[in-house]
Amino acid sequence: MQNELEFYQLSAVGDRKLNEDCMGHRVCSDYAVFVVADGLGGHHGGEKASQFFCRALLTLAAEHQQQLQQRGAPAIKAWMYAAVAKMREAFADDPVIKVAHTTCAFVYLDRTRLLAVHCGDSRIYRLTASEVLWRSRDHSVTQKFLDQGLIGEREMGAHSEQNRLTHTINALKKPVFDIQVFPALQSGETFMLCTDGFWENLKEQDLLLLSQPESGKAELKKVAQTMVLRAKGKADNVTVQWLRKL
Repeated sequence: MQNELEFYQLSAVGDRKLNEDCMGHRVCSDYAVFVVADGLGGHHGGEKASQFFCRALLTLAAEHQQQLQQRGAPAIKAWMYAAVAKMREAFADDPVIKVAHTTCAFVYLDRTRLLAVHCGDSRIYRLTASEVLWRSRDHSVTQKFLDQGLIGEREMGAHSEQNRLTHTINALKKPVFDIQVFPALQSGETFMLCTDGFWENLKEQDLLLLSQPESGKAELKKVAQTMVLRAKGKADNVTVQWLRKL
């Protein structure tokens, strides 16, 4: 799929001292994988968790892609469980493993389908030039507030409970995640994966800018810089991946 996809990615520390986000991708002739992760935990625990998870997910891609071809979407579960097991191996006897957590958002696509998987509040958006077709539902307290009608979409990023997550990935626990199955990516269709540092100050017009036919690397960089500015000195790490079928 190397010649069929246009994709860009960037990650910035924002106003933090350390970037605990991680991202990665693998684009092969017959499939592609994109992943972002946002680490949580002191003493560099979050940084390790996000890096170990992303590395494990991509290392296991070839093996589990074959299982996906045979078994379909349910094979994603085995992939996630195996990635967490590799995380555990990477931590070895490091005591920080107990407090090291990460969110994740990843997309797998081939010529027959696209699978969107997430845990925590890192998001996946599906866009056309005229509208936001879908976004993943955060595993967070503020998502529950939104579902109950207590707050609006624009209030989520600035809410005092925004950082309270209901699910994260930890190497010592069985992961909980959501899977969404889409048809094969269509020409001009855009998907975007991002951490909360990117979406917290995001507006609908920003999303529509990124979904226009002429949008690309320059527009993605511009929106990311705008997210940092809107945070007014309190920007979290900002990480985003953007992909489109040519």
